[in-house]
Amino acid sequence: MNIAPIRNEKDYQKALERLEDIFDSKKGTEQGDELEILSILIDRFENENFPIGMPDPIEAIKFRMEQMGMKQKDLAEVVGFKSRVSEILNKKRKLTLGMIRKLNSTLHIPTEVLIQDY
Repeated sequence: MNIAPIRNEKDYQKALERLEDIFDSKKGTEQGDELEILSILIDRFENENFPIGMPDPIEAIKFRMEQMGMKQKDLAEVVGFKSRVSEILNKKRKLTLGMIRKLNSTLHIPTEVLIQDY
């Protein structure tokens, strides 16, 4: 096992290539341990160098509705009238604290996402 910190793009590419080579290693073996450590290093490098921002609150709602097979009328049961849902999804009405709480508990969208400006 020859593991080194990932400090730059060249190290990152080398680590990805090695990860691909040992990807199917069995847990508890030397290569399995290397795979686990390498995965942690790669994840850390990616989080520091390629951060992914939080999604737009309305896009998150639409995405979650699609995942759950929900229609606007279904969301109206959560936030109120169907016309209100339309205004929210078209970004003409802001989410209230009560709506955020209901969306969080019903759609399981993190409050950190829902409270953002849009």
